Amino acid sequence: MTELRERPHERSPGHACAEPEHGITRVFHLLGKRWTGLILAALMNGPGHFAELRRSVPGISERMLSDRLTELAALGLVTRTVEEGPPLRVSYGLTDAGYALRPAMVELTRWADGHLPETGAACPKEFQG
Repeated sequence: MTELRERPHERSPGHACAEPEHGITRVFHLLGKRWTGLILAALMNGPGHFAELRRSVPGISERMLSDRLTELAALGLVTRTVEEGPPLRVSYGLTDAGYALRPAMVELTRWADGHLPETGAACPKEFQG
């Protein structure tokens, strides 16, 4: 198993870049999908109803939110709870597996705060405030 190094720029001469581990490939296949990470981040402080989630993730369509929530539920990261009405309401929350992403999300946020510009030409348009 190849380990991620703290400072890959300190590798010894003759070492080239390597194919990423299967696990990190799977993580970015999931989190690299537009909106997925933001939905998970929105649920980190507790469950929310569909409309609340839609407001928490500006720019997401109802259809995309529904698709991503369905996918996250199928992966065992999100639970869907129907609250009997009237009115009938559906809430979504993270499972233990979903909450287990918290340390990684905190570290990604810390990294972004220290290394990614808030706005400007170096930051892709979709990430600008």
